[in-house]
Amino acid sequence: MAIARKLKISHDEVFPHGAYLVSEVTPVVDYDRSTKDNKVQQLDKETGLPMWTVDVLDADPEATKKNRTVSVKLIAKVQPVPPASDGSSPFTRVVFDGLTATPWTDTSKCKPPEPGRGHRCGAQNAWSLRADGMSAPGKSAPAPNPSPNKAA
Repeated sequence: MAIARKLKISHDEVFPHGAYLVSEVTPVVDYDRSTKDNKVQQLDKETGLPMWTVDVLDADPEATKKNRTVSVKLIAKVQPVPPASDGSSPFTRVVFDGLTATPWTDTSKCKPPEPGRGHRCGAQNAWSLRADGMSAPGKSAPAPNPSPNKAA
């Protein structure tokens, strides 16, 4: 059985109560290629396009404090521009288009084994969210320009 590494998922399945921007869109830093004086932006392995990140507040009233703020990576040639605020709240509501979820294991809380005590690890399953674009609710993100090298 072949299961895709990235699972296509709708915005409403991830954020049924809505998602609100709580940060600016910023470049994802490629720590392997960056130096102290020269930050290099990470490129998507599949498309070669730059990666951007934005933090959103998950409006689910049952979300735990730890899971209330979520980072979403955006893949785009130029820095994505968030939709304008509708003025009804201090936060801008956003919808992510082309959303995918990739499972991964968070081992950041794991500690090296101690003699005679074995390995101690608080590994947890986690999800990495990626999107092709973002828009205001009820509006789709503009489609990317087709490549001039591809036949229509």
